[in-house]
Amino acid sequence: MSEIQNQSTHWADITADRIIREKGDKPLYTCASGITPSGTVHIGNFREIITVELVVRALREKGRNVRFIYSWDDYDVFRKVPRNMPEPERLGKYLRFPITLVPDTTGRAENYARANEKAVEDILPAVGVHPEYLYQAARYRAGYYAEDIRTALEHREEIRAILNEYRTEPLPESWWPVAVFSSFTDKDTTTVLDWDGGYGLTYRDDETGETETIDIRTTPNTKLPWRIDWPMRWVKEGVDFEPGGKDHLTEGGSYDTSKNVVRVFGGEAPVTMRYDFVQIKGHGGKISSSSGDVVDLYDVLEVYPPEIVRYLFVGTRPSSEFAISFDLDVLKIYEDYDNCERIYFGLLPVNEKRKEKERRIYELSQVDGNSIPSEPGYQIPFRHLCNYLQIFSGDAEKVLERLPDASESQKERLRVRLKCAAAWLGKYAPEEFCFSLRHADTYDADDRERAAIRDFTSYADSYLDSLSEKEFSEYIYKAAADNGMENADFFRLIYQVLIGKDKGPKLASFLKACGRDSIIGILRKY
Repeated sequence: MSEIQNQSTHWADITADRIIREKGDKPLYTCASGITPSGTVHIGNFREIITVELVVRALREKGRNVRFIYSWDDYDVFRKVPRNMPEPERLGKYLRFPITLVPDTTGRAENYARANEKAVEDILPAVGVHPEYLYQAARYRAGYYAEDIRTALEHREEIRAILNEYRTEPLPESWWPVAVFSSFTDKDTTTVLDWDGGYGLTYRDDETGETETIDIRTTPNTKLPWRIDWPMRWVKEGVDFEPGGKDHLTEGGSYDTSKNVVRVFGGEAPVTMRYDFVQIKGHGGKISSSSGDVVDLYDVLEVYPPEIVRYLFVGTRPSSEFAISFDLDVLKIYEDYDNCERIYFGLLPVNEKRKEKERRIYELSQVDGNSIPSEPGYQIPFRHLCNYLQIFSGDAEKVLERLPDASESQKERLRVRLKCAAAWLGKYAPEEFCFSLRHADTYDADDRERAAIRDFTSYADSYLDSLSEKEFSEYIYKAAADNGMENADFFRLIYQVLIGKDKGPKLASFLKACGRDSIIGILRKY
């Protein structure tokens, strides 16, 4: 770490310093995140994961020992069938079951929850995130929290009073701080009737009318509700830091209640920070796993390399809402990252404050914090890569042949970008951005146009590859003027001849990107 990095004003470093200050000098700091795998884990959920990972990285860079845990709340209730899941009618039969007992209709795993968990666990290493996973269904069903459930039952009235402080309607006296999944139906449609003061809990199945007394140590039926479960686990795991979405951290939200309930279990609330929602440009509204209307990390990694995915979150304060774009803004996002890289390597002069900021963002954007690139990437705009890819009919290796000065390391990174460019062109690029060279058919040109094309063909044959873009552009204007054509009309003619459109990429740079061999055969048809 350089002196500048030690004094970083990046939010991850500031938060790491706050954790050390508020929690004291400890041999181990625990940073936590988690979610209910109720459906596809979307890119909005990833914001919490990456927020914690960045703080973990900052703590470790300060020489601290850190445990990074990620809890799968897979003993939560299956409340809604997402639209993107196969066999929705079959899944509908499992509403009110714990999601770990719902079948996986995708055929990927042993149950619904595990399929959604595995999808995330498989992809997170690609963006440099490596947490320790905790599976709450397994813990609850094994009696791991039996003593904590008993503690909640012992402090039933105290917990009810805390929760009532934040409610418009108080909880009834019949309320219990525990939920039960029925042994008869596996659903949570139950009512707790009595507790024997020890480990015996009596409940009624509200669907069948049957009653049962269970031992919370040995019967895998009970769990704590969210606003009690969350603070209990803070104590159980010794959590020092855990962020929360703005819905949890609003006044009277689950964090406010939990920071009081946590005292029942003999602990205190962790350091927290609020993160805002992530929008998808043109999507509108909050994305939701349970609805199935989602964009996930796999989707984003199709269009952006891992370091740029990280950059999107690293460069934005968690409390700020932002949108991930799949439209033409993709070009700007790539350029913003490349500018950050230029500043890091001293290729773009800026003042010291900006340099410090951008250097730290660049470091934290790298997938492996211990392996920062030794040279910048090949500085070619993403727009130009897309043009090259279309000129050479999607052949990435032919594109790389047009960039002979790229090092092997740069070529490897370019291959990733070219793959992203191909995905973006195929799925998201606006129609006017896409083209292909017109090899098969021809434009219906009149005599004057044909004469202008022939003059232009002669210039392209002789000078296109040897002259600079600016120098060759003079011959474009000369071909137009010598044949009595306005520049705009001649440009339209060349675009029609080459790609069958009235407009296209900036003509001189496009022609240079194509190169003589790619276009001369098309031009000679006239």
